Formats: sequence, C-alpha cells, structure tokens
Amino acid sequence: MSLKKVLVANRGEIAARVLRACRESGIATVAVCSEADRDSPYTRLADEVRDLGGAKVTESYLNLDRILEVASATGCDAIHPGYGFFAENAKLVRRIEETGLTFIGPSSASIALMGDKLAARRVAADARVPLLPGTEAVESLDDASRLADKLGYPVILKPAAGGGGIGMTILHNPAGLERAYTAAARLGQAMFGSGTVYLETFLTGGRHVEIQLLADHHGHALHLGERECSLQRRSQKLVEETPSPAVDEPLRQEMAGAALRLAGVIRYHNAGTIEFLLGPDGRFYFLEMNTRVQVEHPVTEMVTGIDIVREQLRVAGGLPLSVDQRDVRPRGHAIECRIYAEDPDRNFLPSTGRISAFDIPSGPGVRVDAGIAPGSTVSVHYDPMLGKVIVWDHDRPHAIARMLRALGELRVEGVRTTRDVLLKVIDSPEFRAGRLHTRLLEDVLVPRLKGT
Repeated sequence: MSLKKVLVANRGEIAARVLRACRESGIATVAVCSEADRDSPYTRLADEVRDLGGAKVTESYLNLDRILEVASATGCDAIHPGYGFFAENAKLVRRIEETGLTFIGPSSASIALMGDKLAARRVAADARVPLLPGTEAVESLDDASRLADKLGYPVILKPAAGGGGIGMTILHNPAGLERAYTAAARLGQAMFGSGTVYLETFLTGGRHVEIQLLADHHGHALHLGERECSLQRRSQKLVEETPSPAVDEPLRQEMAGAALRLAGVIRYHNAGTIEFLLGPDGRFYFLEMNTRVQVEHPVTEMVTGIDIVREQLRVAGGLPLSVDQRDVRPRGHAIECRIYAEDPDRNFLPSTGRISAFDIPSGPGVRVDAGIAPGSTVSVHYDPMLGKVIVWDHDRPHAIARMLRALGELRVEGVRTTRDVLLKVIDSPEFRAGRLHTRLLEDVLVPRLKGT
C-alpha cells in the first residue's frame, strides 16, 4: 500500500514542508486553514484548500470533527499532523485511527505511553537507558517538600503530562516550592488534562542532546545521529546543530543504542526523537521522547541527505524505509536558527502585525523554511515562529561563518524579530567554542546582550 491523498492538518512552515514532500512523492494533497490563514503561502502549495473555521485554534486546527469531515469530503486516506496542535494528543490520534484513516506518525498507544513522563521513565528503565534520580507522582505539597529534600537540591518540578517545558520549574532551595507546585499542577490540568507532577534531580551544566530515529513496520529501525539543542529560552529551543560539539563517536553510538533499545521496547514506528541530558562528565540521561517530526529536523537532513518527512510518508504507506543504517553517513556540520516574531526589548513578547518586507538569504549551503511572505499577517492566535534559517558547511567554524552571513542577509520588516539577538549569540565566544548548556542563553548570553 502507498498513500494516495494526504490532508496536512497544520499551518505555516511545517505545512509547507509536508506539502512539498507529498508533491515530490507523487501524493495528492489537501491543505486546511483558519480564516486568519486563508492567504498564507503554504495554501498555494496544495492541490486543494479547505477552510476550517475561525482564527482560534479550537475553532480550526484543533477542531478534529471539522478536519475529519474535510478528509472524508475530499477523499483523503491519510492525515499528517506536522508538529504541535494534536500531533502528540493520543486521544485525538485514536479518533483518526478509528475512522480508518492513516495517521502519519506513530500509533496512539505509543503517543500515550511516551506522553506520560512517568510511564516513559519506566519504559526507559526497562530498556536500560540511564535516568536521573526522580520520583513517582507527587501526591501533595508536603510530599513534594519531603521528596525534594531526599533528592537534594537543585531539583526540577515537572508536570507528568505534556511537554515543551510548560510548567517546569528549577528549584535551588525550598523557597518557591509551594508556588511552583501549585502552578505546575494547575498548568498541567489546564493544558494537558492532568495535574500530576513529579520531581527530578536538576543536572547543573547539562546539555540537551537528542537522537533522531526512523522505524518502519517491517522490523527496520535506524538512527540519524544526534542534534545539539542546548540553546533554549523558557525551555524552548532557539538554535540547534549537528553534530554536537560534545559528542564523539563512542558516545554517539552509546546514546543511539540506548535510543534504539527504547524504541524497540515500545515497537515504535515512523519518525521519533529521544531526548537526553548530557552531563559535563560525559554521562547521559533520558529526558523524554517526542513522537513526531521535530522543528529542528532540517539540520539532520542537511548532514545525512535523508528526507525525514518523505520517510514518514513511506512508513505510513506501509513501505519499508528507503535506507538502512549503512546508508547513514553524516557529512559536514549544520546549524539551524529559529526566527521568532518577538520583541527583544520587551522581554521577547510576541510582535504582531503585517509583514511589509521579507528578504531571505540564499547561496551555497543555505536553506530557509518559512511560513510567511510579504503581506502575511502575524497573528496573536498562533506561535510566533516565522521560520528557520538552516546552513551547512564542511565543518563547524565554516558553518558558523555561513550562518552569520545568512542571518545578515535576512530582512523582515513590519514586526520585531529575534534576528539581531541570534547574530550576537552565534558570534559569542561561548557558542564559537561549543561551551553550551541549557541555561547558557537565559543566564549568560541574554543578560549580556541587555547589559545587565
């Protein structure tokens, strides 16, 4: 079986990315849009376009009844969720499966299992993947206080459901525990339907390093190497690269082996990413699994030459992966910078308005995945990421120079963006030296840029 017609249930740059992969694979497409996105550039890449409803996500991109209605009316046999929205919502994915449509991603069972961070930790333990010391569900504030003392500060308090850093708080001492506990439980319940929280040892100086996996229904699974994702703000990644400056070949194979073992335990298929924390001592620990295509997947594509979204389409259509592990031969170095419509002078608050000019960089080794064009409106209703600038060169120093050149060519007018901040971050001595950790941006680089 192979897919005939795919509904792309997303917007912006990831919708454009998936629509292009479908076109190259000979698969017909249907794009969907809210009333705010009717003139968005991605809609022009589809064979058909259907309105979903109002600008609010609950009226459009999270309106699964309407999405399923459109899929049926247009004769689609599959739905690609991109990332975000319902891509990792097991209940909504189960509804898609029950209609007989193909969901281009893992099973709802895999999504549910890995979306529960406590269950995911148990799976990781079964797969002999290293874990940081942590707790099971924290039952009360008194329980949290007792368990934090037992683990030893610093600790990190996390909602057991959801992701994206939402509700997480690093605690260096008991002060603030009550407020963090209450906020995490409230946010978890409101956003993910579960107020369960737990505690984990906070790894000071840790790096965020992830392994990209692909697996099909024919027993084939492989890894595409690692990505360094340590430059984060509010637990959201801002810059990603591959290979990691901190990972040598023996460590790479050890981390990849752990990731593949975990995927094998849950019989995972399609694209997925196992995220790890890497300590200053070179020891790594399971963080979570993202059961979808990642925002940062282009850097892996740039060094391997493997189209991850096209492989997703193959796997969902029942075909084997087009490559095996012997075909994965990473070459050179790639860096990605996410461009957000945010105002650095106002604590990175979203910047909305009409895009009056958008000049993208080009030249050797430069790729831009964008969801805007001149005339596009940046709305309050959606994530403020405008797109991504990705570069490749034969080594890291040259990739840094190429990224600085590419960012210098980028011009966005009509809204404030993070471009100028990214130029300074990429040119910082810490980034050039590869001395990265998950608190570097917030604790060192951004205060330096603000002169504080």
